[in-house]
Amino acid sequence: VAYLVIFHILFVLFVWTYWKSIFTLPVQPGKKYHMSYADQERYENEERPEVQRQILAEIARKLPVYTRTGSGGIRFCDRCQLIKPDRCHHCSVCAVCVLKMDHHCPWVNNCIGFSNYKFFLLFLAYSLLYCLYIAATVFKYFIKYWTGELTNGRSKFHVLFLLFVAVMFFVSLMFLFGYHCWLVSRNRSTLEAFSAPVFQNGPDKNGFNLGFVKNLQQVFGEEKKLWLLPIASSQGDGHFFPMRALCEARNPLLANEEQWEDDGIDEEPHGKVTGEEMSCVLACSD
Repeated sequence: VAYLVIFHILFVLFVWTYWKSIFTLPVQPGKKYHMSYADQERYENEERPEVQRQILAEIARKLPVYTRTGSGGIRFCDRCQLIKPDRCHHCSVCAVCVLKMDHHCPWVNNCIGFSNYKFFLLFLAYSLLYCLYIAATVFKYFIKYWTGELTNGRSKFHVLFLLFVAVMFFVSLMFLFGYHCWLVSRNRSTLEAFSAPVFQNGPDKNGFNLGFVKNLQQVFGEEKKLWLLPIASSQGDGHFFPMRALCEARNPLLANEEQWEDDGIDEEPHGKVTGEEMSCVLACSD
């Protein structure tokens, strides 16, 4: 009875997380990131690249965007006609821009991003436990088959097949889940692991790394009772993410006062401290 109870608990969690990973639609950037008709017309009619960059920079001044292209320009999607929020990327399969896009997963036929990354991680975790549990419960019958105690021919095939499949998927999932655990601990996406995000001061692979605990909270939220359930609890709305460099610049306890006096504390794209930036300060100063 205990075997059946544990089996069905793992099975329900496995199916639940798989369902949420598949049918949770990727979140797209809000309307304020889309270009207005006038700005779009002005941008398309301009043939000089440097002027186009200036137009995008003017539009982006009102938005909390800090990452840049490799050449230092504003990240703009010409297919969706919008300014890309930080960590947002265009998915060529889904044909939309996805907030905090991690990758497009063929196994769930969906984009893994801000809206369903937690569900995807839990799906990997429960798949791993499910395969491990099956392999562990079948292993004793494999020993009986090996010692000749199992005489039924059909049972032999079933035991060998089930153990082989369970172990094979367990090993594959172990590496994949371990890799994503490492990404979460560093607060990186798969795309950011291959190509570091570029900020105004250049590329920084640890630009969003706030420390192990706060990195976990970015994905799973602050309510620990929801961490193991496929219920949305990630922090924020996917448009803005606290950054280590921004927190150090905005927090007077971490900033260098002399450098502020020499450089002047005015940042052209963001003249006033926004609500997102203030939340960043509070998050990093705990």
